[in-house]
Amino acid sequence: MPQSRDEHLLQLAEIASRLERDFPPPDSVWNESPFGWIKSRPSRTVGAVIESVVDAWIAVNGMRVRRTGDSSADRLVEKVRVEIKGSTLWKNGSYKFQQIRDQDYDLIVCLGISPFEAHCWVIPKETIPSLWEAGVIRGQHTGQAARDTGWITVNPKNPPSVLVPPEGDLASAINAIRSIAQRK
Repeated sequence: MPQSRDEHLLQLAEIASRLERDFPPPDSVWNESPFGWIKSRPSRTVGAVIESVVDAWIAVNGMRVRRTGDSSADRLVEKVRVEIKGSTLWKNGSYKFQQIRDQDYDLIVCLGISPFEAHCWVIPKETIPSLWEAGVIRGQHTGQAARDTGWITVNPKNPPSVLVPPEGDLASAINAIRSIAQRK
């Protein structure tokens, strides 16, 4: 703190310094997480990081991945156009996968990152209309009636059973991606 002659300011600064340890930062659980560095980035950067993580994860699991070269899908996995959505865990214990639009992709991969867990769901594009009808996908900017941009809120402890895999486990998700890629 810069030098000050204000005795009361100095007292307040000293008191605040002593009390700081009693009030840990709200996201302190992320400090020990292998994903904490992701959580600390601005949301636009988090999306790009999660795209890169999903890209590398799919590749490590033996599938060919490359950029699509257009803005209608993030990656081409084998011959499948994939849109990638990511979320870190919100304070309410849920993930929000945002900006779901009707674009030129075959499936959406939703990766949720918690401090010490990760969850993944695979959503084939042909199931999206029924997810809107069931209220799983909701209008993002103008309420439930909106159809141009949507989002999915997923509590990993109680995910919608219509998601694949319902429990969001990583092994089942990568197997679902592989299965879809092999069929195309």
